Amino acid sequence: MTHQILQPPHWPRPRGYSNGIAARGQQIFLGGQIGWDTQGQFAGADLPAQVRQALRNIVDVLNEAGAEPRHLVRLTWYVTRIEDYRAQIAAIGQAYREVIGKVFPPMSVVQVVALAEPQACVEIEATAVLPDPGNR
Repeated sequence: MTHQILQPPHWPRPRGYSNGIAARGQQIFLGGQIGWDTQGQFAGADLPAQVRQALRNIVDVLNEAGAEPRHLVRLTWYVTRIEDYRAQIAAIGQAYREVIGKVFPPMSVVQVVALAEPQACVEIEATAVLPDPGNR
């Protein structure tokens, strides 16, 4: 096993993420991905649509390294309106499961004043670890 979920036995189990993960292999660091497509067009103005596209972009970059969502070990979400995130968590969760699946690495969600692209309402950074060739 190249990934180990770190869950102290006396802690409550988190929903939709993990508290920690230990991994061994090639580290892959992704810059922040936003909700636009390959043409630079935003998937929509709403948060769930931009999350879905940002996650698709993450998967595309992971694929360039031969990695998949199951190799994710960290996600950091930057949102411009935490209230929208909270209010739309069900739709965001659905988009996440559609693109990433049942992979729940450690995650942080942070509200920021603005993102570099004025239309963006979310930016997601990712880290993945691809197991050594003999362990894939």
